[in-house]
Order: sequence, then structure tokens, then C-alpha cells
Amino acid sequence: MTKSHKPNLLYIHTDQHNPYVAGCYGDRLAQTPTLDRLAANGAVFDNTYCPSPICVPSRMSALSGRHPYQNEVWTNSHVLDSAIPTLAHAMGAAGYHPVLIGRMHSVGPDQLHGYAERLVGDHGPNYIGGSDVGRGVLAGTAGPERVSLTRSGAGQSAYQVHDEYVTAATVDYLNRLGVQKKADRMLAPFSLSVGFMLPHPPYVARQEDYATCAARMSLPSKPVPFEQEKHPFLRAWREHTGIAEVAEAEILRSRAAYWGLVQRVDSMVGQILQTLHDNALAEDTLIVYTSDHGDMQGEHGLWWKHVFYEESVKVPLIVAWPSVIPAGQRCKRVVSALDVTATLLDALGAPPLPQSPGRSFLGLISEARPVPQWEDVAFSEYCADEYVPPPIDSGRTYQRMIRQGDWKLIYYHGMAPQLFNLADDPGELVDRAHDPSCQTTRDELTARVLDGWDAQVIAAKMATKRLDNAVLQAWVRQTNPPDQYRWALRPEMNTLDDLA
Repeated sequence: MTKSHKPNLLYIHTDQHNPYVAGCYGDRLAQTPTLDRLAANGAVFDNTYCPSPICVPSRMSALSGRHPYQNEVWTNSHVLDSAIPTLAHAMGAAGYHPVLIGRMHSVGPDQLHGYAERLVGDHGPNYIGGSDVGRGVLAGTAGPERVSLTRSGAGQSAYQVHDEYVTAATVDYLNRLGVQKKADRMLAPFSLSVGFMLPHPPYVARQEDYATCAARMSLPSKPVPFEQEKHPFLRAWREHTGIAEVAEAEILRSRAAYWGLVQRVDSMVGQILQTLHDNALAEDTLIVYTSDHGDMQGEHGLWWKHVFYEESVKVPLIVAWPSVIPAGQRCKRVVSALDVTATLLDALGAPPLPQSPGRSFLGLISEARPVPQWEDVAFSEYCADEYVPPPIDSGRTYQRMIRQGDWKLIYYHGMAPQLFNLADDPGELVDRAHDPSCQTTRDELTARVLDGWDAQVIAAKMATKRLDNAVLQAWVRQTNPPDQYRWALRPEMNTLDDLA
């Protein structure tokens, strides 16, 4: 490593960013000049997978460096055990003062999980069953329901307002660090995590962003009409969420808004990076941009996340570090968000998380570490007892994915798997699970995806959690404990322009 001291860290984590919606990932529609510049100055990863294609399990895994089944956090109502050490704990153990501004989406009384300081909390309740937020005219549009497509377009999402607060707080924090640096050249390295809500739905963007995207928006390249959908889970999912058929006007409107939200994220990240440069902090700073999962955006006839197609289970990952990571790199190795966590700790000289299977990939993109022997493998899982079609095992599902080399296998407990060769079929249009020539591959990947992961054990643990959560929810309703870290979302922050 060319540096003799520990670097600063700026870790930017967005919500629901489909990696294919960014200029540096080849999208000709997206206007993302900030991310494109960051990519040009560092390394872009083309095959980064989230631990789970829903928010809380993915985020808690990124924090702990463990798979969801190791955390026993599978849904947005599950609490990460505070005894599990996290990325923030390890950074603190290395002498950093880890600060979080914005989104974490942790459930339960521990709203820090190792962070020493937190500014601008989440918009939702800290506790399971706490008072939810009113979204006004955009009620119901944040989740997997058809209303998020019918009530889409130009307007304002409160989530964008939240992120504007996060941006302002981050700019202020960096400005204050800049003042300290001028007064003391021996300023201690900082660790700053920034959590955005966007481009998570509602699929509503301000008129200026929506209009520029609507003017050039295209339909999905892989629409997959409902009558062509063969997998029983995906058919039931589409029927349950009301997206068996979606009108072109809704598709174009929702996509234009989503692209507009990505455009707005890029602009806010730009403000933060400009402030970093203005305060002469950029040279010593490792910058990481990623997200918790993607968004289908109509591909395969699907929306939101919850599935294992590339648009949902992949995330963008851009890593830049002047003088350490050479600019202009493109890494096609298969990595996981757990590997991102391990890499951050490696770069910062922090202790590794003892129970994490994450691997540092720093040596793949920098001479700062030896080149590791790297296996191209990543896992993701989706176990749910909410947002699941009732015909599917009484409204519950247990699924896991493995990406190994060119192959991806998706295991559906009690149903046929899906198998794709991403080298031959990057669009995942040809399911080869029943191809006799692929039987050996299917068997090997099935054995590996189930190694240490038992759907029946998970089902029993989730049943126990449902009983426990019922008591916790009743306690919250009766005692109304105060939220320590919560941003005040108000219904009137959500607006929707005339759809006509």
C-alpha cells in the first residue's frame, strides 16, 4: 500500500438501485455523470450480488458480513441480534469514529449497531409494530402492489425529501471536517456511511427529472407476457401483485420516474463528492457506492424486487481510492455484498468479522494487497411470510440462489428450480433446469445451495419469530416507546401531478 496511514471512508449506500440503470453500466438513457466520473476514477464491478432481494435482510447482512440465515434475519420484521459484531463495530475497534447519516433500516431498539454517531434517521418506526407513516396521495405505492404503477409519474416522493436532508447533513459534516483539517493537519481519518432511500418507489420523481426521462423512455427489452410465464411461483406472484398485465402507459410512466430518481441520486452524490473535494479530503478517501438490491422495472414482466433475476439481485458497485486503486478498471469477477464488507475492513486496517464468510477483493483491483485466489460464487436468499401469494405454501416461501461461474441456480422449496447460463443467455430467457445435458450442473449447484441451508429449519425459526413478534408488537402498541432515530416524514411531502 502506498499510504502509510489509514484512509478516510465514504460509504454511500442507496436503496433499490438496478445496476443497469446507470451510464457506467451501459445504459444510454440514464444521466448519471457523477457515478460515471467515479467509475472512471476507480473500479466498476459487473457481477455484485445482494444477500437478499429485500431491504432489511440485505442491509443487516451487509452490516454483519453474514448471510441472512446466519443472522436469522429474513424479512423486514426481523431484528438483528445486537450481540453480532458489525462493520461499524470493527471500524470502531480499529480506532475510527464511525458515523451514519440517513438510512439503515434496522428494526428494534438498537438503531446504531456499532455506529458511534447517527444523523437523520429512517422514516419508519424503530420498533416492530410502531406507528407507521402516512404517505398521503401515495399510500401503498412503496410496496409490491399495483397501485405503485397506477399512481406513478411526476410529483414528489417524501423519500426524496428525506434524501435531501441526508445530503445537506452530509455536506455540513464534510464542511466541518474541512474546517478541522485547516486547523489541525493531523486530523484523524473519518468513517462516514451515507444511507439514501432513493431510487426506492414510489415511482414518482419531480417534474424536472421526470420530464427529461419520459421524453426518451423505452419499454422493457424482456417483457415476457403472462401467458409465456411458466414458473408457478412467478405466475402466482404476478397475479397476487396485480401485474399479470400492465398497460404501456403505466410501464413508461413508472420507468421514467424511476430513471428520474436515479438521476436525482446521482445529483445528490455529486453534491457530496464536490464537498469532499472542496475541503481537500478526497485524496485520502476510499469511496464506495453500492445499493441493497435492484428493481425489475418491467423486465420479465416483473416489478420491484423479491426475485432472483439479475435486475433485482444484482447491485451496482463502484470503488475509488486515489493512488491505491488504479482508475478505469472493470472487474467481472463474481462478488457478494459480504465481500464488500470484508474489503472495507481490509482497506481500513480493521479486524475482520470472525463469523463472516466475506472475502476481501482489494487484491483484485489494487497492488495494495496480494492477488487472492478467487472463486466466482455468490449466494442470495428470500424467505418470506409476507408479500407472498396465498396459494404458495399458505403464503410462505423459502428460496435461495447461487451464482457460480457462468451458472445461476434458483432453488424454490417445494417447486422446480430455475437454471440459467449467463454467458450464453445473459437475459435469463432460457431455463435449462430440465435440460438433460445440464443435469450434472443442476445437481451440483443444488447440493451447494442447500449446504448448511435447510428450508424446514428456517420455516420453524420463522414460525417462532412470528410468535415472538406478536408479543413485541402488542408491547409497542401499549407502551408507545419513543423512536430514538427517526426522520419526520409527513403525508403532505408526497404529491402526484395530474396523470392526464
